[in-house]
Amino acid sequence: MESLIENFFNINIMTEAFPLLLRGLRTTILLCVIVIPLGLIGGLFVALLTNIKIKIFYYFVISAIDFFRAVPPLVLLIFIYSGLPFAGIELSPLVAVCLSFFLNNSAYYAEIFRAGIESIGTGQMHAARSTGLNHIKSMIYIILPQSIRNVLPDLLSNSLEVAKLTSIASVVALQELLYSADMARSISYNSSPIVLAAGMYLIMLWPVVRILSRLEHRVGR
Repeated sequence: MESLIENFFNINIMTEAFPLLLRGLRTTILLCVIVIPLGLIGGLFVALLTNIKIKIFYYFVISAIDFFRAVPPLVLLIFIYSGLPFAGIELSPLVAVCLSFFLNNSAYYAEIFRAGIESIGTGQMHAARSTGLNHIKSMIYIILPQSIRNVLPDLLSNSLEVAKLTSIASVVALQELLYSADMARSISYNSSPIVLAAGMYLIMLWPVVRILSRLEHRVGR
C-alpha cells in the first residue's frame, strides 16, 4: 500500500509538477476554445450543404463526412503533421492539431446537425415559406432553432469527447496537459503527475458531464 501511495499519490511530487501541468492545462483549454467552435461552425455548414438537391454534390458531401469520421483522429493528425511537409507544407504543432481536429470534428458535428434538421417535419418549412420567408430565412429562424434544441445533448456529448481527445496532441510534442504530465513523470520517475493530470481533467470536465446528464434527462421526459 505504501508503494502504491509513493508511486501514484506522492503529494510532494504533485506539488513540484503542478506549475508544469498548469501550463499544459492552459494549452488544453486553448485547444478546446479553438477546435470546438470551429468544429461546430464547420459541421453546421456541411450539414446545410447536404440540403442541396444535387445528387452528385450530395453524395460527395456524404462521402466526405463518412471518410473523416472513419479515419482515426490520431492517424489524421500524424498524416497532417508528418506527411504534408513532403508536399512542401509545414505546419506548427498547434496548427496541425487544430486542422486535424477541425476535419474530424466537423464530420461528427455535421451528422448531429443533419439528424436534428431531419427530425423537423417538412411541414415546418412549408409553413414558414407560406408566411413569405425564403428558404434561407426559414432555415435560420424556424428550422435550425428547433433542430439544435433537439440535438443539444448530442452536441455537448461530442464536445466533451473533443475535450478528452486533445490528449493526442502530445504525439506531435504540443505541450498540453498529458504531455506535461508525461514530462514530469519521466523526470521524477514517478506516476503521480499522471494521476494529478487525470484529476485536473476530471475537475475541468465534471461540470459538463453534469449539465449533459440534466439535458438528457430533460429531453427524455
